[in-house]
Amino acid sequence: MRKNKVKLRGHYQAEIWNMRVLKIFCPECGEKAIIRKSNRKHREVSDLYCACSDVECGHTYVLSLTFDHTISPSAKSNKMIGSMIQNLNPEQRQMALELLKS
Repeated sequence: MRKNKVKLRGHYQAEIWNMRVLKIFCPECGEKAIIRKSNRKHREVSDLYCACSDVECGHTYVLSLTFDHTISPSAKSNKMIGSMIQNLNPEQRQMALELLKS
């Protein structure tokens, strides 16, 4: 990751981190490609409109980007807590509720 300066109105006023990590390659020539546009179809599906960076190739194409599975659950999600409570027997559920209330 490298630091880039953002040029605003002719002056370097802010610094940002270049977080570009997704590398796309042209399926025709194998050179790097650039994502020109994205179209979000669903929360978990997007179309990426790509163009080859090799001017002699000039290939443009669409890639589909989809969510596959979770590696580490979000700390913001309550789904994990709900599924854990559902797996408890009634006595354990009551004990959990009492612990949460105190």
